[in-house]
Amino acid sequence: MIDQNISPRVKAIVADLSLEEKLAQIVGFWEGEEGDSVAPLQGEQAHSGKIDDATTHGLGHLTRVYGTNPHDPDERAAYLWQRQRSLVTGTRAGIPAIVHEECLTGLSAWKAATFPAPLSWGATFNDCLVEEMGALIGESMSALGIHQGLAPVLDVVRDPRWGRVEECIAEDPYLVGAVGTAYVRGLQSRGVDATLKHFVGYSASQAGRNFGPVHMGPRELRDVMLIPFEMAVLDGKVASVMHSYAEIDGVPVAADPTLLTDVLRGEWGFEGTVVADYFGVAFLHVLHHVAADLGEAAGQALAAGVDVELPTGDAYLAPLKAAIESGAVDIALVDRAAARILAQKERHGLLDQTFEDAPPTGVDLDSPAHRDVARQIAEQSVVLVSNDGTLPLPADASAGTTAVIGPNAHRVSALFGCYSFANHVLAHRPGVELGFEAPTLLESIRDELAGTVTYARGCAVDDDDRSGFDEAVAAARAADTAVVVVGDHAGLFGRGTSGEGCDTDDLELPGVQRELVEAILATGTPVVMVLVTGRPYAVSWALERCAAVVQTFFPGEEGGPALAGVLSGRVNPSGRLPVSLPRPAGAQPYTYLHPALGGDTDVTNLSSAPAAAFGHGLSYTTFEHSGLTASDAPTDGTITVTVSVTNTGDRGGEEVVQLYGKDVVGSVTRPVAQLLGYLRVQVDAGATVTVELDVPTTRLAFTDRSMRRVVEPGAVELWTGTSSTRLTEATVELTGEVHEVTPASARLTTARVAASAVAETVAPATA
Repeated sequence: MIDQNISPRVKAIVADLSLEEKLAQIVGFWEGEEGDSVAPLQGEQAHSGKIDDATTHGLGHLTRVYGTNPHDPDERAAYLWQRQRSLVTGTRAGIPAIVHEECLTGLSAWKAATFPAPLSWGATFNDCLVEEMGALIGESMSALGIHQGLAPVLDVVRDPRWGRVEECIAEDPYLVGAVGTAYVRGLQSRGVDATLKHFVGYSASQAGRNFGPVHMGPRELRDVMLIPFEMAVLDGKVASVMHSYAEIDGVPVAADPTLLTDVLRGEWGFEGTVVADYFGVAFLHVLHHVAADLGEAAGQALAAGVDVELPTGDAYLAPLKAAIESGAVDIALVDRAAARILAQKERHGLLDQTFEDAPPTGVDLDSPAHRDVARQIAEQSVVLVSNDGTLPLPADASAGTTAVIGPNAHRVSALFGCYSFANHVLAHRPGVELGFEAPTLLESIRDELAGTVTYARGCAVDDDDRSGFDEAVAAARAADTAVVVVGDHAGLFGRGTSGEGCDTDDLELPGVQRELVEAILATGTPVVMVLVTGRPYAVSWALERCAAVVQTFFPGEEGGPALAGVLSGRVNPSGRLPVSLPRPAGAQPYTYLHPALGGDTDVTNLSSAPAAAFGHGLSYTTFEHSGLTASDAPTDGTITVTVSVTNTGDRGGEEVVQLYGKDVVGSVTRPVAQLLGYLRVQVDAGATVTVELDVPTTRLAFTDRSMRRVVEPGAVELWTGTSSTRLTEATVELTGEVHEVTPASARLTTARVAASAVAETVAPATA
């Protein structure tokens, strides 16, 4: 049963190991401390005991050595080297452990750089920049002796009420796949294994509730949810995959061999390790109730294809041993899993590593390079949603008085997501310093603007205390402009308004924040509303009444200066919405990928149209698209698309050219719009650039009535725009027979600037 790709050396090691030693290789150990609370039902599930007792027979994974308490990196590296050395010298097999950490917004460790949350990656539409970030995170991890990172999250956003939306990249599977694969390439270029989360369906949970069941047919699962994972496996060569907590149509993913073996390994050829989401194997017994006990849960997970139980060995140690000895579970399943993790260790050189060398010291976890990329992502991800000309604010004294108001204006933790070390760990350690510089938006505005800047908090993020309203209203009345900074606080399991286990019933701003904004609007002072959130909120009311609305998604350590730069005009905004800004919760779940029946029709009195479309974003200049041409292509070919983009404003800026398509007639219903490719381009004022995109026809593939993924012949409408709204259009014909897509088919659209020339003089547009 051991996989064919396993080396003779690893096979020989497996054959030599005792049952206890094999089981030790397929579990993790989490040496938690009092006060830890960073995983679901952690208190009920964690039974790790003492590490010396737990490593008698060896160990597969060391769980979050750096990441669950504010340890000094040098001291913790010394501890890790000593612990690895004890595995080499103190166990019969002498094999060190894989060390894994969270790394969704940077290495989740004290004093490490904290990058923007994944929704901000999606808002950049910039794969190359995300790949640079992944490489920097990988460098930090590799230097500290970490082998595996538990990121990226490739769940496709389906319901903004779900708390973990902030961990996702977008509502479009292609954007998720392209950006997520770039992160994988970056992290793995530095020798750290990426881990795809959460395979699969987790983001489609019932009513947006964490751990809710998933009601989804196999076609939607194939055509939406699986696409990003397929891209990261086939194009990113990812080394590890984590199963999701979800149950889809009654079958928990952790016990589903169709997904974890047939699709992942059989169809896609994945050769890495499948790791459990924390306590996910035990949940087959204690939450899903598809296993009578932990031993049966272990057997189901192993048979499905889960290799490593994390964070501990609750099911894969004593319960699994008993099930094997009783004959209930085949030991060949253990051999297969042990061989896979030993192959991972072989690839990392751990089978020969002795840890006799000195541990690392002085690793710079927040270097100028880290901060530069964090700044670029933060700047490129800020979305100017609406603007009546109030922005940009004058940076000189002519700006007069600016009142900065709101609970997220002067709160450092407002810049960071749930899986940042600040909100994941330091929230439980009051008084411990952040460990790196992160100016708030208020501090950054004061640095940015020469005029007078006043401040009033107004209210908290999520309570009903209105006692600060009077001070905030007075500050707004005395000011020329009010910048009201509202949004979320990221946390875990109900300790925030966004994050894991922090779902919402509605999509109004938390607490009394809308009331605060309404009170400031009533003063008559122009209001710039800045949203610092982990999910999109229903803010159509603000788009109608505020002078400007700016959206950012937990922008990280450089988020304050980035936002201030956009407000002042030093930074020309270029972010695009990776998720639609929704209507109220009653219109959810919504996706721009809906078929015609899911859009605005005359069969209902309620509109499901979003307040702002996927891909939307304004600039301080304007762009015109023209001359779209596209070639017909065979169903197994490539569509070549060319479009001219002219900057019709009076300052340079970056445009995100977005190419969309619509299959006019399909054998099953097709989306009214589908992102086919994109390119971020710099266009000087008055200049024109020509953008070329080569679109493999597989971008238009779907699962037909016989459950084959195919490209059908027929007409396809194409258009480009600054959002999913059409600006310039063309129609092409796909010719030939129905083409069945395989893993060998191309999946990624390539895009480039073909030429650049100064356009004819155009009248500057109003910014």
